[in-house]
Amino acid sequence: MSNKKSWKELSYERKRVCLNISDEERSDMNNLCDNYRVFLDNGKTERECVIQTVAMAKEHGFVDMDTVQTLRPGDKVYSVNRNKNVLLAVIGSEDIEKGVNLVGAHIDSPRLDLKQNPLYESDGMALLKTHYYGGIKKYQWTAIPLAIHGVIYSEDGEKKEIVIGEDENDPVFCVTDLLPHLAQNQMTKPLKDAVEGESLNILFGGYELEDEDVKESVKYNILNMLYNKYGITERSFISAEFEIVPAFKAKNVGLDESFIGSYGQDDRVCAYTTIRAIFDINAPKKTAMAILVDKEEIGSTGNTGMKGGYFTMTLAEIIAKIKGSCDLLSLNRTITNSACLSSDVGAAFDPTYPDVSEKKNSAFAGAGMVLMKYTGARGKSESSDASAEFVQRITSMLDKNGVIWQTSELGKVDQGGGGTIAQYVAELNMDVIDCGVPVLSMHSPFEVTSKCDVYMAYRTYKAFYEE
Repeated sequence: MSNKKSWKELSYERKRVCLNISDEERSDMNNLCDNYRVFLDNGKTERECVIQTVAMAKEHGFVDMDTVQTLRPGDKVYSVNRNKNVLLAVIGSEDIEKGVNLVGAHIDSPRLDLKQNPLYESDGMALLKTHYYGGIKKYQWTAIPLAIHGVIYSEDGEKKEIVIGEDENDPVFCVTDLLPHLAQNQMTKPLKDAVEGESLNILFGGYELEDEDVKESVKYNILNMLYNKYGITERSFISAEFEIVPAFKAKNVGLDESFIGSYGQDDRVCAYTTIRAIFDINAPKKTAMAILVDKEEIGSTGNTGMKGGYFTMTLAEIIAKIKGSCDLLSLNRTITNSACLSSDVGAAFDPTYPDVSEKKNSAFAGAGMVLMKYTGARGKSESSDASAEFVQRITSMLDKNGVIWQTSELGKVDQGGGGTIAQYVAELNMDVIDCGVPVLSMHSPFEVTSKCDVYMAYRTYKAFYEE
């Protein structure tokens, strides 16, 4: 006689978060998301995200790692690298050589950057030349209000942090576009070519400052304004770092306010839930670590990207402050025995554009945190592919802690794809898997996430730290 199992026991079906959480959990979710919107508004660049993270870390008892000589279980420390990375650690009771639980997210987002010599005048207007950063649809950046965030050095060498366009009384900026009446040629081009990279010029001013010896009188007026307000000249732009981002704020989306819409949710939604999770950890068994990195959108390159040495160098310092010293063998053992959640976003299934996805293996907004065994493109190229053992470990942990989750891949097999920091973590010889929040309109100036998924991402990272 066969032992017949029910359909429910044998089959796998996604759950909807909103139907499976209590009123208390819903209240926690809304509170988390309200604070998350504030984080988005105040952190539109990597530098601003680091500043916010450090301020919140101090409020939760974390101290600068450079100020301590030894580390003991329960200690909470942070470390900052070049104002664009931050690592948080809560020291565990277990020997660190048995591994750490690391969650890694990135805090850079697609945007426009100013070129080194950006300011020019043409036909009675002052404009700024840009170079786009990361994967964008260029046409989405025309005819929307933009703000300027960044740092620049004055003539006397003083570093100045500048934000223009965020205050209600600030001016904003924009990239102009053709009117439909004159865009016949433009509209016959493929969408990717309709707006060229060199056309993403920022409208910066239009008043003239009269001087008979100056031909570029609008540019002259702008330069005078910049010098009088900030003490900078045109040469100052060479060393400056300015990012052009959408000027609007994060908003609730939908009549029921079930979604969040904002610039930069890839990947600040995972960054925020990661740090919120580690703030709520006090006495973990394994040392808990969170790292927020830069440059993921352009390949994790440089000394602030995940390919750089910051993580391993900081981990070695932590080991030394726990054990008194750190040799290569101790560092290697720690890394090999460690595990990482690469907290990055996934693509949410969009019912308006169903043809690019294979529905059975897609992530759905509101169905929980998304676990991605692999990313990559066309044959898993440039991907980390998590092992069966590690996937089983993580899914069992999620089920044990009542976290609602789902799985996905990034579109149909031959459609496209993308990468995360996971492959670079894996190259250190560490177990890693991608998991995060599904996003609609990813890489656009206004990305959309479900509050339910944001909450489940936080629950995932907290459960991982407490494992």
